[in-house]
Amino acid sequence: MEDIILLSHGNGGEATRKLIEEEILKYLGNEILEELLDSALIDIKGKVAFTTDSFVVSPIFFKGGDIGKLSIYGTINDLSVMGAKPLYISVGFILEEGLTLKDFRKILESMRSAIEECNVKVVTGDTKVVEKGKGDKIYINTTGIGIIEDGISWHGRKIEEGDIVIINGEIGEHGLSIMMERLGIKTEEVKSDLAPLHNLTLPLLKISSGIKFMRDPTRGGVAGVLNEIAQKYNVEIDIDEEKIPVKPWVKNASEILGIDPLYSANEGKVIIVADKKEEKKIMEFLRNHPLGQKAQVIGEINGMGKRVYLKTKMGTKRIIDPLKKDLLPRIC
Repeated sequence: MEDIILLSHGNGGEATRKLIEEEILKYLGNEILEELLDSALIDIKGKVAFTTDSFVVSPIFFKGGDIGKLSIYGTINDLSVMGAKPLYISVGFILEEGLTLKDFRKILESMRSAIEECNVKVVTGDTKVVEKGKGDKIYINTTGIGIIEDGISWHGRKIEEGDIVIINGEIGEHGLSIMMERLGIKTEEVKSDLAPLHNLTLPLLKISSGIKFMRDPTRGGVAGVLNEIAQKYNVEIDIDEEKIPVKPWVKNASEILGIDPLYSANEGKVIIVADKKEEKKIMEFLRNHPLGQKAQVIGEINGMGKRVYLKTKMGTKRIIDPLKKDLLPRIC
C-alpha cells in the first residue's frame, strides 16, 4: 500500500508531510518553495502578467508528453504569447486514491525537466486527495507569473485591414494525437506538438514592433482563435486552405475521425497578427527557429465584419464558425 496514493496523503498529517517533503520537494523544490509558507514571498518589479489554468487530460501519459509537462508548458505559453518572461508558477495537485507513486514520480520528473528547461520556479502549491472513483488519477492546477519588459508588449496595438495572419507550424497535432491515443492507435509519427513558446515569442517581439496579436490555439484550435480575433476587433479574416500547414498523418486522422484540423487543439503553436510591412523580418526569424521552420502566412485581415472565411482549394469561400460543441473533451 506504500506504493499508491492513499486518503491519508491528503489529511494534513504525517503522510501529507512525507508526500510533500519526500516526493514533491524532491523534484520541484527550490529556496522559495522549501520554506513551505502559506504564501510565497517573491520580489517583482515591472508590469506583471498573471495567468491560471487547470489540466485534466486523459490519458495522463501520451506520445510527446504527459499531464505534468503539459501543465508547465501550458502555463509558460499563456505568459509567453503576451510577451511576458515566465518567472514563477504555483502547482495544485488533486490526486485520486490509488494513483501509483511510480506514476506520480514520473509526472514530477517531467515537471522538473520542464521548469529547468524554461528557467522558472514552482514557488507555492497545494495537494488534495479524493476517494477512488471520485477523480481520474490526477488533475493539476497552475498559476503563472511573468514580467513584461518595456517595449515588447503587443497589447493595445490596432489590428487593421491588410494585416497578415501567421502560424508558426503545422496545426491540429495535440488534439488528434490524444484522440488516437484513446483509440489505442500508436505509431511513430503520431504525437503531440507540446513545446514551450517563450524562446520564440519573446525574441520575436524584440525584433519586430509590428506584432499586433498573439495567442496559442489550444482548445477550439486555430478556428477558435481566429473567431475570437474577428469578434473582439470587429474584423473580417480571410484564410487560404492551401497555405495552412498540416502534417500528412493529421490529414489522414482527420478524414478517418471526421475532425477538421482547424478545430483540433495545439500545444506548441502561436497565431500571430502582424503588419504586412514586417512580414519578411518575421518570417525570416520564424523559419530560422526550431519551432518555426514550417511557419506560414495563412491569411489576412480584410476589413470590418466579425467573420472568418476559408478560401478552399476549389476556389470557393466558406464561413469558419467557432466551435459549437465539445469536439474533444479533456485534451488539456
